[in-house]
Amino acid sequence: STNSSSSSSGSDGSSKKDEIIEYAKKFLGVPYVWGGKTPSGFDCSGFVSYIFNNFGISLTPYTYTMVNEGTKVDVNSIQPCDLVFFHNTGHVGIFIGDDQFIHAPHTGDVVKISNFSSYGDCNAVVRVL
Repeated sequence: STNSSSSSSGSDGSSKKDEIIEYAKKFLGVPYVWGGKTPSGFDCSGFVSYIFNNFGISLTPYTYTMVNEGTKVDVNSIQPCDLVFFHNTGHVGIFIGDDQFIHAPHTGDVVKISNFSSYGDCNAVVRVL
């Protein structure tokens, strides 16, 4: 019998998206550290760049440059692994599907999954895959 899962998740990138999201979830609970770029503590952009750099996708750990390091897409076309920016690009997370995104929120908090549509003013969606 043939393994259908390997053929269905080929070059469309869905399997890589799943891998990226699963990898990001390994860091749930890591404390927010301002300027943090390692698993001992992340800030929002440090977390996002660390995750994608692990998969060979180079992103700078600063929201204001990261927002220009992919293709901007309409929020209505959002897909898992798209970067979501809030507060006039002052905050970033990774959309993971089902109206959820994973991010390192702010001092005193930890890497967590939040509800996307109720979080606030998403001002940019950027596709890097």
